Amino acid sequence: MLRIAFAGTPQFALPTLQALAASPHRLVGVLTQPDRPRGRGRTPAPSPVKQLAEQLDLPLLQPQRLSGEDVCAQLAAWAPELLVVVAYGLILPTTVLQLPRLGCVNVHASLLPRWRGAAPIQHAILAGDSQTGVTLMRMEAGLDTGPILASRRVTISPKTTAGGLEESLAQLGAQLLTAALASIEEGRCHPRLQEQEGASYAPKFDRQAAQIDWGQSAVQIDRQVRAFNPRPVAFTGWKGTPLRIWQAHVAEAAQRAMAPIAVHAPSSPASALPGMVLGLVADALLVQCGGEEALAITQVQLPGRRPITAPEFARGRVPVGARFEI
Repeated sequence: MLRIAFAGTPQFALPTLQALAASPHRLVGVLTQPDRPRGRGRTPAPSPVKQLAEQLDLPLLQPQRLSGEDVCAQLAAWAPELLVVVAYGLILPTTVLQLPRLGCVNVHASLLPRWRGAAPIQHAILAGDSQTGVTLMRMEAGLDTGPILASRRVTISPKTTAGGLEESLAQLGAQLLTAALASIEEGRCHPRLQEQEGASYAPKFDRQAAQIDWGQSAVQIDRQVRAFNPRPVAFTGWKGTPLRIWQAHVAEAAQRAMAPIAVHAPSSPASALPGMVLGLVADALLVQCGGEEALAITQVQLPGRRPITAPEFARGRVPVGARFEI
């Protein structure tokens, strides 16, 4: 039986923490980030990992950083043999990496060395990757550069959202870790070094990255909508206010042909303007993108309102030929 400490912060880390709590190993403590302001009132709120740790009645630390001697002393008092890290959000200094007898392992939401960094799921969807996965890695000083203990692959379909992919990878990561614990404990793991070829980085996004540029292709905008669902949600400007785009897809040729403005009509040069509303076809609002493609929007949200369908939004509010702001 191992003495295991855990470090994690968001929802993505919960399945692994739950799996460790249900395992025969002993969870000696949990590290998570300090409470952060959330919601309209900007009231400090606990992370999902803190909430679960409190439910499990586990020792808890929430340091601003890990470099202080007092933090290292508290970690040392837990006497962990292994530290499991899942989306913690703070860099582990060498003193922490060297503290557990068996080192530190990380559950990372990509197939390393592709998409090292903080936002691998969103970057994989934005790049149009056909597959991704989770990697169990032994941690070292570099950013997600440590040797690989195990990995699993999943497919990214044309309908995959970041939220759906995150949920799948979180469960898969928990399974990957628990399956490896025995071999880690018994020293039977044979990690392989990461290849440098194909390495790429996935830095955090700010909110502006979710703003739609209608001059891009419909394929790229569709990826943007899926990559930023459920946060921060892709948006466009509509009459001076941001309009969130929750669901959309590349319009099919049959949909475009049914639109009041035919995208492909040579006699209608104005129809090619990016951001122009081509019409409401069934449950989708068709909007011209760069080139000859259109985006079929099916769910939107105005500020302070609930998400609604495209027909609910469009009727009486969005005339054919109107343009979303670029």
